[in-house]
Amino acid sequence: MESVKPSAVTPSKSKLARTFAKVLHVRAVTGIAPVDGLKNVKVDADLNNEANKCKSALNNEEDEELQERKATEALLAKTFASISTVKASYAQLQNAQSPYDPDGIQAADQLIVSEFKTLSELKQCYFKKQFDPLPARAILAAKLKELQSVNRTFEIMGKKLESQARLKESEIIFLREKLEEANVHNRSIEKRLNQSGSLSVLDNLHMSGLSPSHFVTVLRHTVRSIRSFVKLLVNEMRSAGWDIDASVKAIMEQNVVYWKEDHKCFAIESFVCREMFDSFNFPNFSLPNESLPDRNRRQLFFGRFNELKPEKAKDFLAGKPRSPFAKFCRIKYLRLVHPKMEASFFGNLNQRSLLNAGEFPNTNFFTSFAEMAKRVWLLHCLAFSFEPPQASIFQVGKWCRFSDVYMESVNENDEEMPVESETQIAFTVVPGFRIGKTVIQCQVYLSQRQVKNFTSTKQR
Repeated sequence: MESVKPSAVTPSKSKLARTFAKVLHVRAVTGIAPVDGLKNVKVDADLNNEANKCKSALNNEEDEELQERKATEALLAKTFASISTVKASYAQLQNAQSPYDPDGIQAADQLIVSEFKTLSELKQCYFKKQFDPLPARAILAAKLKELQSVNRTFEIMGKKLESQARLKESEIIFLREKLEEANVHNRSIEKRLNQSGSLSVLDNLHMSGLSPSHFVTVLRHTVRSIRSFVKLLVNEMRSAGWDIDASVKAIMEQNVVYWKEDHKCFAIESFVCREMFDSFNFPNFSLPNESLPDRNRRQLFFGRFNELKPEKAKDFLAGKPRSPFAKFCRIKYLRLVHPKMEASFFGNLNQRSLLNAGEFPNTNFFTSFAEMAKRVWLLHCLAFSFEPPQASIFQVGKWCRFSDVYMESVNENDEEMPVESETQIAFTVVPGFRIGKTVIQCQVYLSQRQVKNFTSTKQR
């Protein structure tokens, strides 16, 4: 064991040790020892005096250490209070930057400089051992100052958050105004589309002035309406939990490679077009009991075209529920929408029941269907308004070569299609038309399979 160095012993302990050593030395010199349990009274008195002196010295030293510790604590409390004041003043300085407040900036700057001076003075007091004579009072005052600084910091942060909240509220108001402007703009666009959807551009059309361009105009509106209905149909299928893949496979007789998942909607669009344009080449157009006059047939169809063109399908059906167009809507709806599909979408067959009873449903689904049926009906009426030979419809056979003359691809510009592969027709999406010598291309979906020669097949 290492010996304890004299410098390692505290002054109070050294003094006590010297006192006890002195007492033992006195006993050893005088030879006085307890005899028969009795002590020397004088020696005991000396010992008691020395012990009291030692105790008093120890108490004084402890008091000095306690006072020094409290003074140090007071100094630290003042230091932390000044630091808190600096933080609060810096927060005030930042807050005064925006919006710009010169008076606030000057006051915060002066306070920061003052507190830095206080910190410098506290540093000098520590090195010079110049402590506060009343440390307890100084500690309380420092804590009070620190709490005031923290409170001021929170107040500044609260004001800053309130300012940010007001800014966010103004941004919300601005965005709401922009949203309202966008809604107004969208409504104006929708209004123009509805006007174009009502084919108002053909208001002054006369039968003698018919041209293929008029037919193309009506066809574009028809395709747009079909795709709008297909989008609604697919959304209803997904909402009802239908398996889109299984539905597409049931529609298509063979497996088709779809370059994108969204392209499966083209197969559903192909099915809708196939049902809606069935019997397009016949004047009665799916109305087997429809009797048409042999004379003035062109005038009849052109009159039907002008009669329905400016009307909404819903209003026309309500006003003329027994018209040829109303019969057309009933037949096409019952063929296109399967009972299981309707029951899955709406939980009942009320729409079919109303149609079979000679009435028409007042639902968004049927309204969308009726608008699509209106466009197809108008296209048919316009086709038979031309001089013979009237417009005819065609579609291409499956897995034929692609021909720019008769076809346009709905996915030709798809980046995921392999460039080196030979393009072939998987199925016709929208049929094509012939008006005299004018050919209006059909829209097809391109895929890969064995090549066959191109054949044009007329629909029934």
